[in-house]
Amino acid sequence: MKANETQDAGAFSITGKQAKVLAALVGGSTIAAAAKSCAVNPATVHDWLKTPGFDAAYRAARRAVVGQASAALQASCHHAVVTLVKVAGDATAPASSRVSAARAILEMGFKAVELEDLAARIEALEGLAL
Repeated sequence: MKANETQDAGAFSITGKQAKVLAALVGGSTIAAAAKSCAVNPATVHDWLKTPGFDAAYRAARRAVVGQASAALQASCHHAVVTLVKVAGDATAPASSRVSAARAILEMGFKAVELEDLAARIEALEGLAL
């Protein structure tokens, strides 16, 4: 793809060069490093970030990265809970570790119930709004 052609980044149309800069930024590069690796002036990248299309594509890409990280964390939750339960029930573990594990289990349990209740209330309110 040539630099002056556009490609669809989600619902946003950006150039090939912008897509490369976007990938570098989302990959953790600084603006200066992303610009250098794509042979673009850093001031140009700053300008692109001020444009609605590029900014929206950048935010969408960042949300996708965070979504993937969130999914990985969720996949590890069962292991974390098993570990907490083991530590909380381990009579040979230091008391401070058992208390910390028990506190974490309780806090997360309460928070989960709160979130479920809030989700149900929001759904009910959305149903009334329709």
